[in-house]
Amino acid sequence: QVQLVESGGGLVQPGGSLRLSCAASGSVIGINVMGWYRQAPGKERELVARVHSLGSTNYAASVKGRFTISRDNAKNTVYLQMNSLKPEDTADYYCDLLEILPPSREYWGQGTQVTVSS
Repeated sequence: QVQLVESGGGLVQPGGSLRLSCAASGSVIGINVMGWYRQAPGKERELVARVHSLGSTNYAASVKGRFTISRDNAKNTVYLQMNSLKPEDTADYYCDLLEILPPSREYWGQGTQVTVSS
């Protein structure tokens, strides 16, 4: 079993920055993808960014150029640096870990709230 614990959410003004962290503990399999999803009120959960344990990344079009995902494999931790934040980035942000090899288990964190408002 794997546990994911997020931190770093909060209230920030438009144009500001936040850094989210997600630490994985437990039986973490080396080959995996860690990512961040978000869900705004009344909307479906959507992918924000994800990073493979070998380093490849991909981003939602809405955050490309503003957000940067990174990971520290030694610490089983993924980060999301969010710059130039907009009110539409307001959402609950969830960390995700997907094991690549079968049975390809997937784990979710409890979520951290990000509010962008003046």
